[in-house]
Amino acid sequence: MGPARPSRRKQVIAGLVTLVVLVIVFFGIFPKFANYGEAWDSIQEMSASSLALFALATVANILIYVFPYQAALPGLAYGRAFIVRQTSFMISNAVPAGGAFGLGVQYAMLNGYGIDPAVSTSAIGVTSVWNLMVTLALPALGLLALVFSDEATSGALLGAVLSLGALGVMVGGLALILRSEGWARRLGGWGDALLARVRPRSAPASGEDGPLTAGALRFRDQTVDVVHDRWIRLTVTNFGQQLSQFGVLVVAVYGLGGKSTGINLLELFAAFSLARLAGFIPITPGGLGTVDAALVGLMSAFGMDKDQALAANLLWRAATFIPQVVIGIVTFLIWRVQQNKRLGGNTVAAAPSA
Repeated sequence: MGPARPSRRKQVIAGLVTLVVLVIVFFGIFPKFANYGEAWDSIQEMSASSLALFALATVANILIYVFPYQAALPGLAYGRAFIVRQTSFMISNAVPAGGAFGLGVQYAMLNGYGIDPAVSTSAIGVTSVWNLMVTLALPALGLLALVFSDEATSGALLGAVLSLGALGVMVGGLALILRSEGWARRLGGWGDALLARVRPRSAPASGEDGPLTAGALRFRDQTVDVVHDRWIRLTVTNFGQQLSQFGVLVVAVYGLGGKSTGINLLELFAAFSLARLAGFIPITPGGLGTVDAALVGLMSAFGMDKDQALAANLLWRAATFIPQVVIGIVTFLIWRVQQNKRLGGNTVAAAPSA
């Protein structure tokens, strides 16, 4: 059974918070930091070839976005995976408090395509976990790249070590959970013991599993087979998805002037990967505003012209957000038409036997 739809009150509050954050970032912070007029002039000065390459990178990002889903659900055709993935993106990233609602829609769509609920739960869970791990891995790789370049600093080295350490703990914990039920129960028990110290009321009754233990066991049962068989494809496709978004940013920056903007490729990768961490702050859907502020600030800190940093972010955000939201609306309508036809066909077929 999929997650419940968030309450109307939560959606209204989330919508207001999102609006406030967007106003603060795009109309409060950015105008004091850079000049929208100069940024727009930089965009207008991009060559036709740069704009064409930017369009190709945008299309590639949209197409590649489906691959991690297919890696977790190999029996799902690309067309159907595209419909589910783009619809989920639209709801989760454009609707306030739409994350839970987006999950519910995914369950409903996969069920309509004949995917067993247990298989759907496994695929959605694995896709989310792998996306999280890759998002955490990229900053470590970005900082390591700076360490081995001319931009090496003690801060970058420390950040790389801490990022790799956090990633190692996460990967190690996941590996132990998947290794055996005993390890899943043991790690969950340690987590519950720690949680009980912070929140005594959360302590389970004697002989019962705590919430983290139960969650670890449930996650293992739902994902162990998929991870065992498809972890390589999951890793490659999730890295590909994130790097395709970075590719859009690279094309935008180099279309605006390349090296003359004051930032090189390694610095740009570090800025992008670190800014993506701001998306973990659950304030706005899709990290709207928070990721943008971090990205513009980091690109500028690495030496990029502030106006061009703002222009690059606006191009990147427009290319990686607006098209998928529009496509998601279309795919949702396509799915509804497909469902109506399927249900209509079932009704007609059942009529003679009534």
